[in-house]
Amino acid sequence: MGRVSEQTEQTQSGVVIAGAGMAGVQTAVALREQGYAGPVTLLGAEPHQPYDRPPLSKAVLLGKAEDSAFDVDFEGLGIELRLGVEVTGLRAAERELDTEAGPVPYGVLVLATGAEPLNLPGAEGVPGVHLLRTLDDAARLRPVLAAAPAMVVVGAGWIGAEFATAARQAGCEVTVVEAADRVLAGSLPAEVAAPMARWYEEAGATLLTGVKVASVTPGRVRLEDGRELPAGAVVVGVGARPATRWLAGTGVELGPDGSVTADAHLRTSVPGVYAVGDCASFPSERYGTRLLVHHWDNALQGPRVVAANILGDGERVYDPVPYFWSEQFGRFVQYAGHHGGADTLLWRGDPAEDTWSVCWLRAGVLVAVLAVGRPRDLAQGRKLIEAATPVDPAKVADPGIPLKSASA
Repeated sequence: MGRVSEQTEQTQSGVVIAGAGMAGVQTAVALREQGYAGPVTLLGAEPHQPYDRPPLSKAVLLGKAEDSAFDVDFEGLGIELRLGVEVTGLRAAERELDTEAGPVPYGVLVLATGAEPLNLPGAEGVPGVHLLRTLDDAARLRPVLAAAPAMVVVGAGWIGAEFATAARQAGCEVTVVEAADRVLAGSLPAEVAAPMARWYEEAGATLLTGVKVASVTPGRVRLEDGRELPAGAVVVGVGARPATRWLAGTGVELGPDGSVTADAHLRTSVPGVYAVGDCASFPSERYGTRLLVHHWDNALQGPRVVAANILGDGERVYDPVPYFWSEQFGRFVQYAGHHGGADTLLWRGDPAEDTWSVCWLRAGVLVAVLAVGRPRDLAQGRKLIEAATPVDPAKVADPGIPLKSASA
Protein backbone atom coordinates (compact mmCIF):
# COMPACT_ATOMS: atom_id res chain seq x y z
CA MET A 1 0.00 0.00 0.00
CA GLY A 2 2.87 2.34 0.78
CA ARG A 3 4.25 1.97 -2.71
CA VAL A 4 0.84 2.62 -4.30
CA SER A 5 0.19 5.74 -2.21
CA GLU A 6 3.68 7.04 -2.95
CA GLN A 7 3.15 6.43 -6.67
CA THR A 8 -0.22 8.22 -6.56
CA GLU A 9 1.37 11.22 -4.85
CA GLN A 10 4.13 11.34 -7.44
CA THR A 11 1.78 11.16 -10.44
CA GLN A 12 -0.44 13.84 -8.94
CA SER A 13 2.57 16.17 -8.85
CA GLY A 14 3.07 15.66 -12.57
CA VAL A 15 4.74 13.55 -15.23
CA VAL A 16 7.57 15.14 -17.17
CA ILE A 17 8.74 13.53 -20.39
CA ALA A 18 12.25 14.38 -21.61
CA GLY A 19 12.20 14.04 -25.39
CA ALA A 20 9.49 14.91 -27.91
CA GLY A 21 10.10 12.27 -30.56
CA MET A 22 7.84 9.31 -31.22
CA ALA A 23 8.45 7.69 -27.81
CA GLY A 24 7.92 10.89 -25.85
CA VAL A 25 4.80 11.94 -27.74
CA GLN A 26 3.26 8.47 -27.52
CA THR A 27 3.94 8.32 -23.78
CA ALA A 28 2.09 11.59 -23.28
CA VAL A 29 -0.81 10.42 -25.43
CA ALA A 30 -0.94 7.00 -23.74
CA LEU A 31 -1.13 8.62 -20.30
CA ARG A 32 -4.22 10.54 -21.38
CA GLU A 33 -5.76 7.56 -23.18
CA GLN A 34 -5.33 5.44 -20.06
CA GLY A 35 -7.03 8.00 -17.86
CA TYR A 36 -4.26 10.05 -16.28
CA ALA A 37 -5.66 13.51 -15.46
CA GLY A 38 -2.62 15.10 -13.80
CA PRO A 39 -0.08 17.49 -15.34
CA VAL A 40 1.91 16.19 -18.32
CA THR A 41 4.88 18.19 -19.59
CA LEU A 42 6.67 17.26 -22.80
CA LEU A 43 10.14 18.74 -23.30
CA GLY A 44 11.56 18.88 -26.83
CA ALA A 45 15.09 20.02 -27.62
CA GLU A 46 14.17 21.05 -31.15
CA PRO A 47 12.07 24.16 -31.92
CA HIS A 48 9.79 22.28 -34.32
CA GLN A 49 6.43 20.72 -33.60
CA PRO A 50 7.10 17.05 -32.72
CA TYR A 51 7.47 15.01 -35.89
CA ASP A 52 7.87 11.50 -37.22
CA ARG A 53 11.35 10.53 -38.43
CA PRO A 54 10.88 7.82 -41.12
CA PRO A 55 9.61 10.31 -43.76
CA LEU A 56 12.81 12.36 -43.39
CA SER A 57 14.77 9.96 -45.58
CA LYS A 58 11.92 9.70 -48.08
CA ALA A 59 9.13 12.24 -48.69
CA VAL A 60 10.64 15.19 -46.80
CA LEU A 61 14.11 14.69 -48.27
CA LEU A 62 12.75 14.54 -51.83
CA GLY A 63 10.52 17.59 -51.38
CA LYS A 64 7.28 15.59 -51.52
CA ALA A 65 6.33 16.80 -48.02
CA GLU A 66 7.31 19.89 -46.04
CA ASP A 67 7.38 18.15 -42.70
CA SER A 68 6.09 15.09 -40.87
CA ALA A 69 4.50 16.63 -37.78
CA PHE A 70 2.44 14.30 -35.61
CA ASP A 71 -1.31 14.81 -35.82
CA VAL A 72 -1.73 15.29 -32.08
CA ASP A 73 -3.83 18.01 -30.41
CA PHE A 74 -1.48 18.68 -27.49
CA GLU A 75 -3.52 21.61 -26.20
CA GLY A 76 -6.76 19.66 -26.39
CA LEU A 77 -5.19 16.78 -24.48
CA GLY A 78 -3.90 19.11 -21.81
CA ILE A 79 -0.25 18.32 -22.59
CA GLU A 80 2.15 21.17 -21.92
CA LEU A 81 4.51 21.23 -24.88
CA ARG A 82 7.78 23.05 -24.27
CA LEU A 83 9.91 23.23 -27.40
CA GLY A 84 13.52 24.34 -27.81
CA VAL A 85 14.25 23.16 -24.26
CA GLU A 86 17.28 20.90 -24.08
CA VAL A 87 17.67 18.82 -20.93
CA THR A 88 21.20 19.05 -19.52
CA GLY A 89 21.07 17.27 -16.17
CA LEU A 90 19.10 15.34 -13.59
CA ARG A 91 19.05 15.83 -9.83
CA ALA A 92 17.12 12.81 -8.66
CA ALA A 93 17.20 13.68 -4.94
CA GLU A 94 15.37 16.95 -5.68
CA ARG A 95 13.25 15.40 -8.44
CA GLU A 96 14.34 18.11 -10.83
CA LEU A 97 15.67 18.27 -14.37
CA ASP A 98 18.20 20.89 -15.37
CA THR A 99 17.46 22.56 -18.69
CA GLU A 100 18.77 25.55 -20.60
CA ALA A 101 15.55 27.31 -19.56
CA GLY A 102 15.98 26.55 -15.87
CA PRO A 103 15.03 23.70 -13.52
CA VAL A 104 11.92 21.60 -14.21
CA PRO A 105 10.45 19.71 -11.23
CA TYR A 106 8.78 16.34 -11.75
CA GLY A 107 6.79 13.78 -9.84
CA VAL A 108 7.50 11.02 -12.35
CA LEU A 109 10.08 11.33 -15.11
CA VAL A 110 10.14 9.50 -18.44
CA LEU A 111 13.41 9.49 -20.37
CA ALA A 112 12.66 9.47 -24.10
CA THR A 113 15.64 11.35 -25.50
CA GLY A 114 16.15 8.97 -28.42
CA ALA A 115 19.46 8.45 -30.19
CA GLU A 116 22.04 10.68 -31.79
CA PRO A 117 23.87 9.89 -35.03
CA LEU A 118 27.54 9.01 -34.96
CA ASN A 119 29.76 11.24 -37.03
CA LEU A 120 32.81 10.24 -39.01
CA PRO A 121 35.96 11.07 -37.04
CA GLY A 122 37.65 14.06 -38.63
CA ALA A 123 34.59 15.00 -40.66
CA GLU A 124 32.90 17.16 -38.03
CA GLY A 125 32.42 20.68 -39.31
CA VAL A 126 33.76 19.99 -42.81
CA PRO A 127 31.66 21.90 -45.37
CA GLY A 128 29.46 19.60 -47.40
CA VAL A 129 29.32 16.81 -44.78
CA HIS A 130 25.80 15.93 -43.59
CA LEU A 131 24.03 13.72 -41.09
CA LEU A 132 20.39 12.74 -41.51
CA ARG A 133 18.55 12.54 -38.21
CA THR A 134 16.50 15.71 -37.77
CA LEU A 135 14.06 17.81 -39.74
CA ASP A 136 16.74 20.49 -40.05
CA ASP A 137 19.14 17.89 -41.48
CA ALA A 138 16.57 16.95 -44.12
CA ALA A 139 15.90 20.61 -44.89
CA ARG A 140 19.63 21.24 -45.47
CA LEU A 141 19.97 18.16 -47.66
CA ARG A 142 16.92 18.72 -49.82
CA PRO A 143 18.40 21.52 -52.00
CA VAL A 144 21.66 19.57 -52.18
CA LEU A 145 19.84 16.60 -53.72
CA ALA A 146 17.91 18.90 -56.02
CA ALA A 147 21.24 20.12 -57.43
CA ALA A 148 22.15 16.47 -58.14
CA PRO A 149 25.85 16.53 -57.25
CA ALA A 150 28.12 13.51 -56.99
CA MET A 151 27.27 12.10 -53.57
CA VAL A 152 29.35 9.91 -51.29
CA VAL A 153 27.42 7.99 -48.65
CA VAL A 154 29.50 6.61 -45.80
CA GLY A 155 27.87 3.50 -44.37
CA ALA A 156 25.84 0.74 -46.05
CA GLY A 157 23.41 0.15 -43.20
CA TRP A 158 19.67 0.83 -43.25
CA ILE A 159 19.92 4.63 -43.30
CA GLY A 160 22.72 4.58 -45.87
CA ALA A 161 20.65 2.42 -48.20
CA GLU A 162 17.58 4.61 -47.77
CA PHE A 163 19.53 7.78 -48.45
CA ALA A 164 21.27 6.24 -51.47
CA THR A 165 17.81 5.31 -52.77
CA ALA A 166 16.57 8.89 -52.42
CA ALA A 167 19.74 10.33 -53.98
CA ARG A 168 19.43 8.08 -57.02
CA GLN A 169 15.77 9.06 -57.37
CA ALA A 170 16.92 12.68 -57.37
CA GLY A 171 19.34 11.92 -60.19
CA CYS A 172 22.55 12.09 -58.17
CA GLU A 173 25.64 10.03 -58.91
CA VAL A 174 26.06 7.95 -55.76
CA THR A 175 29.01 6.07 -54.27
CA VAL A 176 28.48 4.18 -51.02
CA VAL A 177 31.55 3.41 -48.92
CA GLU A 178 31.34 0.70 -46.25
CA ALA A 179 34.21 -0.21 -43.90
CA ALA A 180 32.90 -3.73 -43.36
CA ASP A 181 33.20 -6.35 -46.07
CA ARG A 182 29.46 -6.32 -46.76
CA VAL A 183 26.26 -4.33 -46.43
CA LEU A 184 24.25 -4.43 -43.19
CA ALA A 185 27.19 -6.05 -41.41
CA GLY A 186 25.87 -5.08 -37.99
CA SER A 187 22.34 -6.30 -38.67
CA LEU A 188 22.21 -9.45 -40.78
CA PRO A 189 24.31 -12.58 -41.46
CA ALA A 190 26.53 -12.43 -44.54
CA GLU A 191 24.49 -14.91 -46.57
CA VAL A 192 21.29 -12.93 -46.00
CA ALA A 193 22.83 -9.54 -46.73
CA ALA A 194 24.61 -10.74 -49.89
CA PRO A 195 21.58 -10.49 -52.21
CA MET A 196 20.97 -6.94 -51.00
CA ALA A 197 24.37 -5.78 -52.23
CA ARG A 198 23.19 -6.33 -55.80
CA TRP A 199 20.41 -3.79 -55.30
CA TYR A 200 22.94 -0.94 -55.28
CA GLU A 201 24.28 -1.79 -58.74
CA GLU A 202 20.78 -2.32 -60.10
CA ALA A 203 19.88 1.17 -58.90
CA GLY A 204 22.95 2.68 -60.53
CA ALA A 205 24.87 3.29 -57.28
CA THR A 206 28.50 2.28 -56.80
CA LEU A 207 29.13 0.17 -53.70
CA LEU A 208 32.62 -0.06 -52.21
CA THR A 209 32.97 -2.47 -49.27
CA GLY A 210 35.92 -3.39 -47.08
CA VAL A 211 37.44 0.08 -47.27
CA LYS A 212 37.57 2.89 -44.72
CA VAL A 213 37.51 6.63 -45.21
CA ALA A 214 40.89 8.18 -44.46
CA SER A 215 39.88 11.83 -44.68
CA VAL A 216 37.18 14.17 -45.91
CA THR A 217 37.89 17.60 -47.34
CA PRO A 218 35.49 19.94 -49.13
CA GLY A 219 34.62 18.27 -52.42
CA ARG A 220 36.65 15.11 -51.89
CA VAL A 221 36.75 11.86 -49.92
CA ARG A 222 40.04 10.01 -49.61
CA LEU A 223 39.96 6.29 -48.85
CA GLU A 224 42.57 4.37 -46.89
CA ASP A 225 43.56 2.42 -49.99
CA GLY A 226 44.55 5.68 -51.65
CA ARG A 227 41.53 6.16 -53.92
CA GLU A 228 39.95 9.58 -54.00
CA LEU A 229 36.28 10.22 -54.70
CA PRO A 230 34.80 13.52 -55.88
CA ALA A 231 32.05 14.52 -53.51
CA GLY A 232 29.72 17.42 -54.03
CA ALA A 233 28.24 16.27 -50.73
CA VAL A 234 28.96 13.57 -48.17
CA VAL A 235 26.25 11.91 -46.07
CA VAL A 236 27.37 9.95 -43.01
CA GLY A 237 25.24 7.00 -41.93
CA VAL A 238 27.49 4.97 -39.66
CA GLY A 239 25.05 4.35 -36.83
CA ALA A 240 23.66 6.01 -33.75
CA ARG A 241 24.04 5.84 -29.98
CA PRO A 242 21.51 6.57 -27.24
CA ALA A 243 21.36 10.30 -26.43
CA THR A 244 22.23 9.76 -22.78
CA ARG A 245 25.60 11.47 -22.22
CA TRP A 246 23.85 14.05 -20.05
CA LEU A 247 22.88 11.30 -17.60
CA ALA A 248 26.47 10.49 -16.58
CA GLY A 249 26.83 10.78 -12.82
CA THR A 250 23.10 11.13 -12.16
CA GLY A 251 22.59 7.66 -10.70
CA VAL A 252 20.75 6.40 -13.77
CA GLU A 253 22.49 3.17 -14.76
CA LEU A 254 23.82 3.13 -18.32
CA GLY A 255 25.02 0.11 -20.27
CA PRO A 256 28.26 -0.22 -22.27
CA ASP A 257 26.31 0.81 -25.36
CA GLY A 258 25.20 4.02 -23.65
CA SER A 259 21.61 2.86 -23.21
CA VAL A 260 19.60 3.40 -20.06
CA THR A 261 19.38 -0.10 -18.59
CA ALA A 262 15.67 -0.27 -17.89
CA ASP A 263 14.12 -3.28 -16.19
CA ALA A 264 11.33 -5.43 -17.61
CA HIS A 265 8.80 -2.76 -16.60
CA LEU A 266 10.88 0.01 -18.25
CA ARG A 267 11.88 1.44 -14.86
CA THR A 268 15.39 2.80 -14.46
CA SER A 269 17.72 2.37 -11.49
CA VAL A 270 16.39 5.66 -10.06
CA PRO A 271 12.96 5.57 -8.33
CA GLY A 272 10.24 7.40 -10.23
CA VAL A 273 12.20 7.45 -13.47
CA TYR A 274 11.27 5.39 -16.54
CA ALA A 275 12.94 5.07 -19.94
CA VAL A 276 11.50 4.24 -23.34
CA GLY A 277 12.39 4.21 -27.03
CA ASP A 278 15.82 4.50 -28.66
CA CYS A 279 17.58 5.59 -25.46
CA ALA A 280 16.62 2.51 -23.44
CA SER A 281 17.51 -1.18 -23.44
CA PHE A 282 15.33 -3.78 -21.78
CA PRO A 283 15.68 -7.45 -20.75
CA SER A 284 13.81 -9.84 -23.04
CA GLU A 285 12.77 -13.13 -21.50
CA ARG A 286 11.54 -14.17 -24.94
CA TYR A 287 15.06 -13.94 -26.38
CA GLY A 288 17.14 -14.39 -23.23
CA THR A 289 19.14 -11.21 -23.72
CA ARG A 290 18.99 -7.44 -23.29
CA LEU A 291 17.72 -5.63 -26.38
CA LEU A 292 18.41 -2.12 -27.62
CA VAL A 293 15.99 -1.45 -30.47
CA HIS A 294 16.43 1.71 -32.55
CA HIS A 295 13.23 1.43 -34.52
CA TRP A 296 9.86 3.15 -34.88
CA ASP A 297 7.67 0.33 -33.60
CA ASN A 298 9.61 0.12 -30.33
CA ALA A 299 8.98 3.83 -29.78
CA LEU A 300 5.28 3.23 -30.42
CA GLN A 301 4.73 0.14 -28.24
CA GLY A 302 6.89 0.88 -25.20
CA PRO A 303 5.00 4.03 -24.14
CA ARG A 304 1.80 2.07 -23.56
CA VAL A 305 3.57 -0.11 -21.01
CA VAL A 306 5.25 2.89 -19.38
CA ALA A 307 1.93 4.69 -19.07
CA ALA A 308 0.22 1.64 -17.55
CA ASN A 309 3.01 1.20 -15.01
CA ILE A 310 3.01 4.89 -14.08
CA LEU A 311 -0.76 4.74 -13.55
CA GLY A 312 -0.56 1.99 -10.98
CA ASP A 313 -0.29 -1.36 -12.76
CA GLY A 314 3.39 -1.28 -11.89
CA GLU A 315 4.10 -4.80 -13.10
CA ARG A 316 3.30 -4.64 -16.82
CA VAL A 317 6.20 -6.34 -18.61
CA TYR A 318 7.63 -5.05 -21.87
CA ASP A 319 8.86 -7.96 -24.00
CA PRO A 320 7.80 -7.29 -27.60
CA VAL A 321 8.65 -8.99 -30.85
CA PRO A 322 10.80 -6.21 -32.37
CA TYR A 323 9.65 -5.00 -35.77
CA PHE A 324 10.97 -2.59 -38.36
CA TRP A 325 10.80 -1.85 -42.05
CA SER A 326 12.94 -0.15 -44.67
CA GLU A 327 12.12 1.13 -48.14
CA GLN A 328 15.15 0.89 -50.39
CA PHE A 329 15.88 0.50 -54.08
CA GLY A 330 12.24 -0.11 -54.94
CA ARG A 331 11.81 -2.82 -52.31
CA PHE A 332 9.86 -2.99 -49.07
CA VAL A 333 11.96 -4.83 -46.48
CA GLN A 334 10.42 -5.91 -43.17
CA TYR A 335 11.90 -7.69 -40.18
CA ALA A 336 10.32 -9.07 -37.03
CA GLY A 337 11.97 -10.79 -34.10
CA HIS A 338 15.59 -11.26 -33.08
CA HIS A 339 17.76 -13.85 -34.82
CA GLY A 340 20.59 -13.88 -32.28
CA GLY A 341 20.84 -17.39 -30.85
CA ALA A 342 18.91 -19.01 -33.71
CA ASP A 343 20.11 -22.48 -34.74
CA THR A 344 18.40 -22.78 -38.15
CA LEU A 345 18.12 -20.42 -41.13
CA LEU A 346 15.59 -21.19 -43.86
CA TRP A 347 14.97 -19.42 -47.18
CA ARG A 348 11.51 -18.92 -48.63
CA GLY A 349 11.92 -18.16 -52.30
CA ASP A 350 14.92 -17.29 -54.46
CA PRO A 351 16.95 -14.25 -53.30
CA ALA A 352 17.77 -13.56 -56.94
CA GLU A 353 14.10 -12.73 -57.47
CA ASP A 354 12.23 -9.60 -56.42
CA THR A 355 10.45 -11.21 -53.46
CA TRP A 356 11.77 -13.64 -50.86
CA SER A 357 11.94 -14.23 -47.14
CA VAL A 358 14.29 -15.68 -44.56
CA CYS A 359 13.16 -17.41 -41.36
CA TRP A 360 15.21 -18.16 -38.27
CA LEU A 361 14.32 -21.00 -35.89
CA ARG A 362 15.56 -21.88 -32.42
CA ALA A 363 14.71 -25.32 -31.07
CA GLY A 364 12.00 -25.68 -33.69
CA VAL A 365 10.32 -22.36 -32.90
CA LEU A 366 10.28 -19.37 -35.26
CA VAL A 367 12.18 -16.46 -33.66
CA ALA A 368 12.69 -14.03 -36.55
CA VAL A 369 11.62 -13.39 -40.12
CA LEU A 370 12.95 -11.05 -42.82
CA ALA A 371 10.57 -10.42 -45.69
CA VAL A 372 11.41 -8.69 -48.96
CA GLY A 373 8.19 -7.83 -50.76
CA ARG A 374 6.31 -10.58 -48.91
CA PRO A 375 4.21 -8.76 -46.28
CA ARG A 376 2.07 -11.82 -45.59
CA ASP A 377 5.15 -13.75 -44.52
CA LEU A 378 5.97 -10.94 -42.13
CA ALA A 379 2.47 -10.63 -40.67
CA GLN A 380 1.95 -14.37 -40.27
CA GLY A 381 5.48 -15.00 -39.07
CA ARG A 382 5.18 -12.29 -36.45
CA LYS A 383 2.13 -13.99 -34.98
CA LEU A 384 3.95 -17.33 -34.85
CA ILE A 385 6.87 -15.68 -33.08
CA GLU A 386 4.59 -14.01 -30.54
CA ALA A 387 2.86 -17.32 -29.81
CA ALA A 388 6.16 -19.30 -29.72
CA THR A 389 4.49 -21.92 -31.90
CA PRO A 390 6.64 -24.93 -32.92
CA VAL A 391 6.87 -25.10 -36.72
CA ASP A 392 7.68 -27.68 -39.36
CA PRO A 393 10.95 -26.61 -41.06
CA ALA A 394 9.91 -28.22 -44.38
CA LYS A 395 6.72 -26.19 -44.45
CA VAL A 396 8.53 -23.00 -43.45
CA ALA A 397 10.98 -23.46 -46.33
CA ASP A 398 8.19 -23.91 -48.89
CA PRO A 399 7.21 -20.44 -50.18
CA GLY A 400 3.98 -21.90 -51.53
CA ILE A 401 2.75 -22.76 -48.02
CA PRO A 402 1.49 -19.82 -45.94
CA LEU A 403 3.53 -19.42 -42.79
CA LYS A 404 0.34 -19.56 -40.74
CA SER A 405 -0.01 -23.15 -41.94
CA ALA A 406 3.55 -24.15 -40.99
CA SER A 407 2.79 -25.28 -37.45
CA ALA A 408 4.40 -28.57 -36.51
